[in-house]
Amino acid sequence: MSQSQFLANKVSELLPYPKSTISKVIDLLDNGSTIPFIARYRKEVTGGLDEVALVEIKTSYNKLQELLQRKETIIKSIAEQNKLTPEIEKKISDCWESSVLEDIYLPFKPKRKTRAEIARKKGLEGLAKIIMSQGSRDPYDAAEKFVRGEVHNVDEALAGAQDIIAEWVNENALARKRVRNLFSKYASITSKLVKKKESEAQNYKDYFDFSAALNKCPSHRLLAIRRAEKEGYLRVSIDVDKEHALNSLERIFLKSNNESADIVAAAIADAYKRLLHPSIETEFKNSSKEKADKEAITVFSNNLQQLLMAAPAGNKITLGIDPGFRTGCKVVVLSAQGELLHHTTIYPHPPQNQWAESLEIIQKIVQQYKVELIGVGNGTAGRETMSLAESAVKEKAGIEVYSVNESGASIYSASKVAREEFKDLDLTVRGTISIARRLMDPLAELVKIDPKSIGVGQYQHDVNQDMLKNSLSDVVSFAVNQVGVNLNTASHHLLAYVSGIGPKLAQNIIAHRKNITSFSQRKQLNDVKGLGNKAYQQAAGFLRIPDAKEILDRTAVHPESYKTVQNMAKSIGKPLDSLVGADEILDQINLNDYVTEKVGLPTLQDIIKELKKPGLDPRGKAEVFHFDNRIHKIDDLYTGMVIPGIISNITKFGAFVDIGIKENGLIHISQIVDRFISDPAEVLKLDQKVTVKVLDIDKARKRISLSMKAV
Repeated sequence: MSQSQFLANKVSELLPYPKSTISKVIDLLDNGSTIPFIARYRKEVTGGLDEVALVEIKTSYNKLQELLQRKETIIKSIAEQNKLTPEIEKKISDCWESSVLEDIYLPFKPKRKTRAEIARKKGLEGLAKIIMSQGSRDPYDAAEKFVRGEVHNVDEALAGAQDIIAEWVNENALARKRVRNLFSKYASITSKLVKKKESEAQNYKDYFDFSAALNKCPSHRLLAIRRAEKEGYLRVSIDVDKEHALNSLERIFLKSNNESADIVAAAIADAYKRLLHPSIETEFKNSSKEKADKEAITVFSNNLQQLLMAAPAGNKITLGIDPGFRTGCKVVVLSAQGELLHHTTIYPHPPQNQWAESLEIIQKIVQQYKVELIGVGNGTAGRETMSLAESAVKEKAGIEVYSVNESGASIYSASKVAREEFKDLDLTVRGTISIARRLMDPLAELVKIDPKSIGVGQYQHDVNQDMLKNSLSDVVSFAVNQVGVNLNTASHHLLAYVSGIGPKLAQNIIAHRKNITSFSQRKQLNDVKGLGNKAYQQAAGFLRIPDAKEILDRTAVHPESYKTVQNMAKSIGKPLDSLVGADEILDQINLNDYVTEKVGLPTLQDIIKELKKPGLDPRGKAEVFHFDNRIHKIDDLYTGMVIPGIISNITKFGAFVDIGIKENGLIHISQIVDRFISDPAEVLKLDQKVTVKVLDIDKARKRISLSMKAV
């Protein structure tokens, strides 16, 4: 059995998917297939598993590979010490839990200068064995024989022996398992305010004297506590009942009721306090943090996915406005292809108050450039600027004004990417261009920004950064491949996320596109420098050419299935082009006639679905939203008021709502629906339009409590 097959069997013990399916998925991954490609074009192999399930398989497979490497390192280390026995090697081979593996290795792990090691060098290990046996021999008499060299008296001998016994207790696999089980079931996390830090730590007031069962502590609380601890405001501990732990350990090691047993009991207490407890506490600090990280990253990933899949307004001539008071509002006009046509600055708001002049400027721009869309950033002065734009086009039928979430626009404007695109423009103009483009196609613009900076997560700077980066990168990749990419207009940032491409090939595709003016067929990808057969296989189906002569090049049908579609057209006596969009004709095709060893019904069903609506954008179409005109600042709110809003962020404890002012309101999870839910994401989505009732307004802390179920 190959190693990958062996690991596939182990993965099947961890995940609820068929062993044969897991094995096939791992083979595809080992052969260089990407998850988007497997999910879309290998449904026969996977049984239709989605990206989430495929990521689970990949993650488990990678972790097991890492565990195998760790085993090899441990076996090598023990062998170099000439202490590797068949029994130890078998224990290591049979072990598939990281913590247990480290317990096995602990007695052999090279140590720094420990108290036990010092005692051994003094020749006290023999005395420790005598005491540990807890026989009838008087430990004090036994200790007399070890008073020599660096050991000056009986007390020193017994103290050294006790240190050795304490280390044995700490390194005992059963002892560690018992304590670990206690922590798993009964550990509590406690936080206390550090003296003289109260005034600085007000943001963490809820945790000044806090205690909760560790396994029930929500991820957002745990991450808040850990952040406060890192900032030096709280002392945090994870603990179990000490007496319970000591009793559990004594049942393992105490065999008699004599003076030797008393020394062993003292060694157990010392081992627990000095070695075992700190070690297991650290382990649970790390594991609970990892669990909280995963939950927070899942929330962030779900939010990001929804933001990336926000409906585009389309390729239309767009006017974008980045609102501002003192520094004015930056205005840009972009072509339908997103190219800058014009930019200027207007000053409609205080202190300049040039409302009439600004209105006239916008009207002239709309007229001159035949503007079809207007996007206004939702930051400072956003509502007031929306009113200006709406007033400017109220006589112009068909021109809609949209509020655009500008989170991350400033990050983009100062980035290397923005400087490369618009090196001669001020960063404020670049930010405005980003706002306008985000309205036209959110996905195409957001891929240029570090996902962490988009502002739809919680504690994103506190979680494991590598884990966060990998997860968010996967989310962006899945979104890009789900939507598909126009091969002739996509930026290299967008192309880099296409299955099988990556940054280097994306640059090569752009360079080749410039040389040939534009791609007219998918086959031309084979002429791109460095793009081999595997990359072509992985990428081709996700790259579209809307005006290609070969009609299938305009669709998500993979080139490997072109022959199948051609056979369908031939068998019903119709030109291939006539199949596209022809539901009645397509419904008459018997798919079973085209099933082969490589092409099954799932692929054939996807082909028919794509031919019915080629290039259908799964994101839908952008809709205009209007905030309550009575509200422009927090002072305009009152308790009991019912207003519209947009979900701007989702956390485990609730959802934040943009109600058209600087401060977002919060719908606590208990105020979303009348039934119990464990996660707001069960019923809410980012950018969802909602109606909410104002429950409470805390102007001092700028907090607004909202309810959906009270409406």
